[in-house]
Amino acid sequence: MGKARWASAGALLACVVLAGCGATPAEPPPAPPASQPADTPPREERLAATLARAERALAEPGTSDVHRTHWAHRQQRVYRDLAEHPGWRDDVRARVPKRLRAAYDLTLHAAVELHHMSAAPSKIPDDWRIEAPPPVGELRRYYGAAQAKFGVPWQVLAAINFVETRFGRIHGDSSAGAQGPMQFMPATWRIYGRGDIDAPRDAIQAAARYLAASGAPGDLRGALYAYNHSDHYVEAILAYAEAMRRYPHYLDVYHRWQVYYSTPHGDVVLKEGYGS
Repeated sequence: MGKARWASAGALLACVVLAGCGATPAEPPPAPPASQPADTPPREERLAATLARAERALAEPGTSDVHRTHWAHRQQRVYRDLAEHPGWRDDVRARVPKRLRAAYDLTLHAAVELHHMSAAPSKIPDDWRIEAPPPVGELRRYYGAAQAKFGVPWQVLAAINFVETRFGRIHGDSSAGAQGPMQFMPATWRIYGRGDIDAPRDAIQAAARYLAASGAPGDLRGALYAYNHSDHYVEAILAYAEAMRRYPHYLDVYHRWQVYYSTPHGDVVLKEGYGS
């Protein structure tokens, strides 16, 4: 489609990487203490310890839903920091359980690629709403049905949905006029869409139809480049997709990530209910 896309994927990208607040203002993420005791470990050591705990908790089937959401957000914040601080990455990686290091490598690669697409901080669009995404099981069925029909790996469709609108959390048109959870331009939707551009099932089917018409699954890279003319975007989608292929629980992990937006006054977290 080659259009400007959400902050999480393009023109505003570093602006958004992920959750409104009913009737309350956007909430800034917690700030670190102004000063640290002399014996406080270096920042990278603290990030490494946090990520190691998060990865273990998220991989453990017995982790409660509340704790899973908590650790997914802690994990997300670590990757945001690592995308901006290359010198910390090796130390953090060494603390990740070996069986989960591929997930670390892939998620970090995607975060870095999207960071390269970052635009300057900007005002939050006036017409944005942040809503709860469809349940992960419902989305998984939509991805699977689209894969069965068009041959596009379900993980690729999930990665697009994740990067474009955080699985449908973000409601509102892009600056270029792209719409819906998979971010279609209206003219492209008229060719490849069936049904409602804002309906997750219809949008996911349309994305698979478009990718198949553009060469997927045989030329998946080429098809993704047609979807968004950015090598960074293609790399990020493929990395997230591979993480979900190797680690099935990562669909649920990414589904819990929130909406961050970079404003001139700093990052804010747009929680579900923002803009309502």
